Amino acid sequence: MKNYLNSIIIAVAIITAGFFLAKGYENRGKVTDSVSVTGLGEKDFTSDLIVWGGSYSKKNLDLKLAYTELNKDQRAILKYMLSRGVKRDEIVFQAVDIQKEFYTEYDENGRERNSVFSGYNLTQNLKIQSKNVDLVEQISREVTELIDLGIEFNSLAPEYYYTQLASLKLKMIEAATADAKERAEKIAENAGSSLGELKDAEMGVFQITGQNTTEDYSWGGSFNTSSKKKTANITIRLKYATN
Repeated sequence: MKNYLNSIIIAVAIITAGFFLAKGYENRGKVTDSVSVTGLGEKDFTSDLIVWGGSYSKKNLDLKLAYTELNKDQRAILKYMLSRGVKRDEIVFQAVDIQKEFYTEYDENGRERNSVFSGYNLTQNLKIQSKNVDLVEQISREVTELIDLGIEFNSLAPEYYYTQLASLKLKMIEAATADAKERAEKIAENAGSSLGELKDAEMGVFQITGQNTTEDYSWGGSFNTSSKKKTANITIRLKYATN
């Protein structure tokens, strides 16, 4: 019985292999009836919106005094930003964060003895969102001038955005589609045929990277916010029938 089953399996394998060999011979020399190409749309642009800010804090055993000192710094920071040309509606002072802080006392043997309240630490964040990119960028570099006012301001790195991204993306899709079609027409021409109807279209991920950087593309799409000058690109894959 075992030998009989082995013989059947071998026979089926031979028949199957023969079928595919025959189909391969039958289709040899036939020209494919479609062509798939990928087109690229790419555009350099400069950000037209900047988001920048930082934080400052005050600490005091008395909560009211800590608030008073923090508000004093807030008024000084606001006056400084307005004097530099930032508009009032571009400046947002966020809610104050209050933290109770303690320090630990130890005995002569290094063992923890008790925890002692050291004061209220109040921190407030400042956020500026402006289309005057160059101005705010310059202020972010020179904000150490606040130290002369007795304010310890912890500045964050600016973030750069582009408000016309939707229309830019549409133009890039159009460019990538035209590029892909041109490639397909050239391939069909070189093969001695002509381009037929569009059978399938697939858009790749939208990538935004900083110009003159070594940023890697991401499978899910990258979105650079650290560079003022950026490069956006997108790919379009088209499949055409050929005649």
